[in-house]
Amino acid sequence: MPVARLNGTELHYRDVGSGSNAVLLLHAFPLHSGMWAPQLAALEKRHRVIALDYRGLGKSAVPLDASTMELLAEDVRALLAHVRIERAAVAGLSMGGYLSLELYRRVPGLFRGLALCDTRAGADTPEGAAGRESFARTALERGLGWVADEMTPKLLRPDPDPAVVKEVRHLIAAGTPAGVAAAQRGMARRPDSFPTLATVSCPTLVIVGEQDSLTPPAEAERMAAAVKGAKLVRVPRAGHLANLEAPAAFNEALSAFVDGLGP
Repeated sequence: MPVARLNGTELHYRDVGSGSNAVLLLHAFPLHSGMWAPQLAALEKRHRVIALDYRGLGKSAVPLDASTMELLAEDVRALLAHVRIERAAVAGLSMGGYLSLELYRRVPGLFRGLALCDTRAGADTPEGAAGRESFARTALERGLGWVADEMTPKLLRPDPDPAVVKEVRHLIAAGTPAGVAAAQRGMARRPDSFPTLATVSCPTLVIVGEQDSLTPPAEAERMAAAVKGAKLVRVPRAGHLANLEAPAAFNEALSAFVDGLGP
């Protein structure tokens, strides 16, 4: 993975494929850009694809207290400038969806298209934010093994494939407790993005696993209804990480969307 010193930190990223039409993939919590392996393989045949690790997750440098969506959006902007990409189709899953919407608020002209995958637009409730702080503190105390134990069952369907369970735990283990804690604190501070949905003017796809318990299909339906012309795709036999549990169906939907975008 290439590495660049940008926005006051060290960012590791993947840069595969070629062509004038770029795709930016923004990963889920508490994973890293490696979660996009099936999508990188599918998309790089026709597009240039960029996927970065957030601070303290994967190989990027450990963050300070909170990886806010505002901070991460500036990381993304700096990286895109570094790799000389001015426009891209942006796909974000879970935390990556939160980041996608923050990025849209800052640079709507970047977006050739937007794919919101297994995510939500609303902010945390006070109880939800308090739960994130508790999680952050426990992650710092107990480490990534505890994080994997807590998160893996929530990220996958009720009867997960053992190979996918192993892969998710491996992805989580590549982070740092500080990165996990900072991401939780950053997500707790994110704003309500529902007003942003009404401003989205680029082609938009909403994807959700039919068995997603963290951001269920009802959330996806609300988002799709709020964006003019948005298309909704439900992925059978998939939980929150639909891209890993049902990669063929997920890739079909995402690839068709990206292939259909203009320059």
